[in-house]
Amino acid sequence: MNLQGIVAVSGKPGLWRALAQNKTGYVLESLDAQKTKLIANLSTAKLAALNEITIFGLEDDIKLIDVLERMKAAESVPNPKDDGKKLREFFFTVAADHDEEKVYSSDIKKIISWFLILKELPLFNEAPATAPVAEEAPAAEPVKEEAPAAEAPKAKAKKTPAKKA
Repeated sequence: MNLQGIVAVSGKPGLWRALAQNKTGYVLESLDAQKTKLIANLSTAKLAALNEITIFGLEDDIKLIDVLERMKAAESVPNPKDDGKKLREFFFTVAADHDEEKVYSSDIKKIISWFLILKELPLFNEAPATAPVAEEAPAAEPVKEEAPAAEAPKAKAKKTPAKKA
C-alpha cells in the first residue's frame, strides 16, 4: 500500500493528495469524485500524513498502515455509521493491542471511513514507495588533474543611476 502524499486535514472531511507545495502551504486535491482543490496554509491548517500516523497501543504504538493492511485482509468492514460497540469489536480484530482508553470511537470511525475511501484507489494495491536503491556501477577511471587555468578578472556590475521623478 502506497500512502505517500496522502494527508488528512484538520477540520476537513475525507482524505487529500498533496499535489504541490508553495511558500505558504500545500496545494491539495480531494480523493473523492469531485476532485476539489484546496490550498492548505501551514500557519492555520494541520496536516497529518497517513504513512506517519500511529494508533495508541498497550505496549507500542501501532502504525496505521499495518491496521489498513489487516483491514484489507478482513472479510467485511463495517459501515462507519454503525454502532460504536460493533465498530470496537471489529477494530479488536484488526488492532488487537490498541489502547481502549486512548483510542476513541470517533477515531475508529475515522480510520474505517479512510479505509473505505482508500480501498477504491489504485494506490491501495501498490507497493510502498521506498528510496531508490543505487545499483553497483563499474568503478570509474581516476580523473587526471590538470593545471588550473589562469583566472580571468571578474566583471563588475554596472550601477545605473536612479531616475529622478
